Amino acid sequence: MYQLGSECWFPPAESFREDGLVAIGGDLSPDRLLLAYERGIFPWSAPEDPLLWWSPDPRAVVRPGAVKVSKSMRALIRKQAFSITLDQAFDEVVEGCAHRPGEGTWISDDFKRAYSALHTLGFAHSVEAWDSEGQLAGGLYGVSLGNMFFGESMFARSSNASKVAFITLARHLESEGFDWIDCQIMNPHLATLGAHHMSRSDFLDALASAMEAPTHRGPWSFSTDA
Repeated sequence: MYQLGSECWFPPAESFREDGLVAIGGDLSPDRLLLAYERGIFPWSAPEDPLLWWSPDPRAVVRPGAVKVSKSMRALIRKQAFSITLDQAFDEVVEGCAHRPGEGTWISDDFKRAYSALHTLGFAHSVEAWDSEGQLAGGLYGVSLGNMFFGESMFARSSNASKVAFITLARHLESEGFDWIDCQIMNPHLATLGAHHMSRSDFLDALASAMEAPTHRGPWSFSTDA
C-alpha cells in the first residue's frame, strides 16, 4: 500500500489495487485534489479513519445526454416545483450532504474546508434546488475539469429535489459539451438516473480524452427554473 507524504503525487494507474484503494495519507490541499481527479482518483474515508484515496473498478458513469427522466419526473419538472441555481449556496449544499437524516458521512470538517477552497478557485460547483418558499430543498456538488464533471454527493430535504437538480445539471452540461458525469460508485438512486458501469481502464481512457478540453472554471452563473 502506498503511503503518501508531503510530496504531491500518486502512484501510476498500473499499481491501483483491484479493490479500488490507491493510497493512504497525504492531505486535501487543492493541488493534491486536482491532481487526484486528473488521475481518476478521489478521497473517501470515514472521519475516524486515515485519509484514503480510491479509483474503483468498475466506475459508475453517465453521459449528460443519456440521463433518464421518468414520466413522473417530467411532470414534476413541467410543474416548476423547484428553482434550480448553480454556485449560489455551495457551503450550504455541502452541509446538506453531510447531514442527511439517518446516514453516516465521510464529509468531515476537513473535507468541507477542502472543497470550499476548490469552489473559491472555481473548480468545485454546487447545484441548488429551491422550493416555492425560497428554502433549500436539495442539491449536489462536485468538481469540474476538462469536459468531465465529477459528482461528489447529493441530498434532498423534499422528495425528488436532488433528482431535479441532477437532471437540470445534466442538461446544462450537455449544452456545454461535457462528455461524462463521473458518479464514482453505483447505487440504486444513480441507476434510476441512467448511470452504468465502466471498467477502470476504459474510464481512465475517457478521462484522458476529457482532460484535453479546457476547464469551465467558475463561478458558474447558470440559473433557470426547472
